[in-house]
Amino acid sequence: MNGNSGEVTAVEVVSEDYRDADLRGAFADEVPGRVRIFRECDFTDADLTRAVLTGATFDACVLDGACLVSARLDESQWTRGSASGTSFLSADLTEAVFTDADLANTRWSGALLAGTSFTACRMVGAQMEGSRGIGVSFARCNLMLADLSGVSLRGRRLDGLRLDDAVLSGADFRDTTWSESRLLGATLRGAEFDGADLRDVDLGELPITDVHRLAGAIISTSQAAAIVNQLGVTVLD
Repeated sequence: MNGNSGEVTAVEVVSEDYRDADLRGAFADEVPGRVRIFRECDFTDADLTRAVLTGATFDACVLDGACLVSARLDESQWTRGSASGTSFLSADLTEAVFTDADLANTRWSGALLAGTSFTACRMVGAQMEGSRGIGVSFARCNLMLADLSGVSLRGRRLDGLRLDDAVLSGADFRDTTWSESRLLGATLRGAEFDGADLRDVDLGELPITDVHRLAGAIISTSQAAAIVNQLGVTVLD
């Protein structure tokens, strides 16, 4: 490794089997100027508690059921692969990027998600209540049955989100712009929608008792008509 200031050395690992391994000591120390690249590695049920993997790349890796509690994963890159059921509790994921990854049933309470982005990810049942930080973003993600209670997405553009039966209690959606998204059966109690443009959202049969939860939002005439029709009133142009 060259000691020149600012030079980065990549350490690449390919097709390594870490299944069920205790890796708490293997990645415990940060080496300035070194980043790790894992390609097609298997971390199923591995223990990576407090691992220091700042800037690491996980390409087509499997981390199903892995423990990444309190891990340093800031600026990490996750492409393809699966981390279903993985615990990211209290991990630092500042500026981390997840693309085309299976993150179903993951747990994120206490995780720092400042500037973290999720694109084309499967996040069914993900538990994000209690995560921290601002600037998190989602695009073209399946978040059915996910818990985003208290998550702030204020001012974001939200494209292609599927939030069927998701829990959005206390989430901040103020000034958001939505496109090609779904909120069928979502729990909206305490969520904020002031200034949110929901005209391209499938609201389904929004219960009349939940209409007030969209106070301040912008909806289309067809959406308004569908809501009013539930009262037995016919809306005509």
